[in-house]
Amino acid sequence: MAAVTLLVRDLDLMTRYYRDALSLDVLDDAAVPGTVAAPEALGAGGAGAARRETVVLGRGGVPVVVLRREPELPVARRGEAGLFHTAVLFDDPPALAHALASVARTAPGTFVGSADHLVSEAFYFTDPEGNGVELYHDRPRTDWGWDTQPDGLRTVRMDTLHLDPNAFLERHLARTTPAAAGPPAGLAGAVVGHVHLKVGDVDAARGFYVGTLGFEETARVPGALFVSAGGYHHHLAANTWQSRGAGPRASALGLGTVAVRLPSDDAVTALADRLRHAGVATRHDGAALRFEDPWNNAIEVASA
Repeated sequence: MAAVTLLVRDLDLMTRYYRDALSLDVLDDAAVPGTVAAPEALGAGGAGAARRETVVLGRGGVPVVVLRREPELPVARRGEAGLFHTAVLFDDPPALAHALASVARTAPGTFVGSADHLVSEAFYFTDPEGNGVELYHDRPRTDWGWDTQPDGLRTVRMDTLHLDPNAFLERHLARTTPAAAGPPAGLAGAVVGHVHLKVGDVDAARGFYVGTLGFEETARVPGALFVSAGGYHHHLAANTWQSRGAGPRASALGLGTVAVRLPSDDAVTALADRLRHAGVATRHDGAALRFEDPWNNAIEVASA
């Protein structure tokens, strides 16, 4: 999984949240043509500052989220398909703990819950424009459990158990570095671990993401589908918990694009062939293959 693009109304506000609260780094700050936006102008909003249109944030040089300013778009209506959350995977518990402490210090009101999922420990937030965010780390794959269903499907063992964020911080936050000082130099990185979508129908999502795209189903949860490649617990999830019966989404703030990276150009070509055979409209600009799922959630696929 690669960076998720979000269409936002207040670019400065959203940049501050993902930078200052979630402790991501600004990797690129793109301004409108003919202007130059200096990094120190971020969040300043002062007279004469270049109006930035796109900000890319990530960790260790790896993009995690792309914020694109689209102030003319409406807010998505309740019950529509779209983004449930972007899940940011940290390399280890201390890196996650520092991000969690950063949110607790700068934006505690955005915290909405936490859970031990057996395969991972996760903390959930809602950004200033209503987009869901998960910050998590994985337990070692050797600790994951797998079950075989009656129909032969092999599913990963996941649950939603109590996870105390204060106890997590007590265990993993480095005592040698005050929380207010931010992450220490050399702290482990973070990437997009998975993306969770809101859709209108789970069976239709299974037909598209498993039957057409070729992901493997990895978990069965009432009202939700979890799929992956390469034996991961899930790279994509789709649920109907807030969007049952939703049709194709209209243009709105929120999810812009879900980006997927495949191992080779040949893999991208093979996917394009499968989509064409399934009657799914695609576009390829030479850099990426683009298409939409049945709910107009935009997907971009390129080779790594």
